[in-house]
Amino acid sequence: MEKTAEYIKEHTNCFEPEIGIILGSGLGELADEYCSYALSYSDIPNFSKSTVKGHKGRLVFAQINGKKVVMMQGRNHFYEGHSMKDITFPVKVLKALGVKTLILTNAAGAVNESFRPADLMIITDHINFMGSNPLIGENDDTMGERFPDMSEVYKKHLINMAQECSEKIGADIQKGVYWANSGPSYETPAEISMIRKLGADAVGMSTVPEAIVANYCGMDVLGISCITNSASSSSGEKLSHEEVIVNANIAKTKFKNLILEILKNL
Repeated sequence: MEKTAEYIKEHTNCFEPEIGIILGSGLGELADEYCSYALSYSDIPNFSKSTVKGHKGRLVFAQINGKKVVMMQGRNHFYEGHSMKDITFPVKVLKALGVKTLILTNAAGAVNESFRPADLMIITDHINFMGSNPLIGENDDTMGERFPDMSEVYKKHLINMAQECSEKIGADIQKGVYWANSGPSYETPAEISMIRKLGADAVGMSTVPEAIVANYCGMDVLGISCITNSASSSSGEKLSHEEVIVNANIAKTKFKNLILEILKNL
């Protein structure tokens, strides 16, 4: 981690970000627009290259609304074959670079039947159904406690602030619980019925490992899902990653404006 952080500092003129943003599928335009420095994951020591369409695989540094920001333009996923430690390693690097607040974004399927594609959802809590935990293994006491409290992973003051920001820009926004599966297959109708009954509003294949580690490391976490599809189709229409990208593109202006307003208020 220290070697990776030192490499990044050397190649960004010692840029010291205070806010980190992990950009999900189809949401990378913000990084393209505001980029000051960019490093490819393939060039950064110990970073793994993302293989998912819609993820450029770059670490982007920018000044936005007076804030120093680092953005991960794409992430690694458990279903790609990466270990939980590899998936969450960048979060620890962001912490080492000085990031105090981490904004996690993703593309997610709607479980709540009132949600529609291109809606945005502020994550109020999560359910980890990925079958693993990124904190398994020997604990590093310099990073966090062995048994971290998880009662407020997504900070209430950030949730309230994001809600107020959405009202300022006139964007309707949902709030709800995010359920994480390992993927890469989409859920069956029976699984979605179960997930709905157990209290989740959206389902995806990322974010939760990063949120767990960020909370463990003492970061303030805000999570935002872009609802890109219905989680399981009962109409016979097939679900596809192409649909995810299309609906993320529809929502990208609303998403970008919300993030910009949030950055003003952090």
